Amino acid sequence: MELGENIRKLLLAGIGSAAMTAEKSKEILDDLVKKGELTVEQGKVLNQELRHDIREKMKSNVNVSVKPSSPEELKDLIDKMTPEQLAALKEQIARAEGEEMDEDSSDGCNTSSSEDVVEE
Repeated sequence: MELGENIRKLLLAGIGSAAMTAEKSKEILDDLVKKGELTVEQGKVLNQELRHDIREKMKSNVNVSVKPSSPEELKDLIDKMTPEQLAALKEQIARAEGEEMDEDSSDGCNTSSSEDVVEE
């Protein structure tokens, strides 16, 4: 469950940063219009282009969906993923498993296998 929550937080962070970028670009364009470096019409066109670009990038890079409540729903979500999204998910899972293994080894737990134990 914790991995799903982390992925959700990552997606929300991406969406938040895209929203902040759009807001900041609008502020910059408004400042340029005030200074007279851009006409109002040019500012509107640039703002629309930036919003369109951000929407396109969000659509291609971020998929926000409902949290699956059953294995069947999870399978359906995975089946709908692009190869790039599957590769990113696999990478995140591998990283999370690596972190989990690191935490287990740093807890002071001796996880030696029976082959490592030598009896005399």
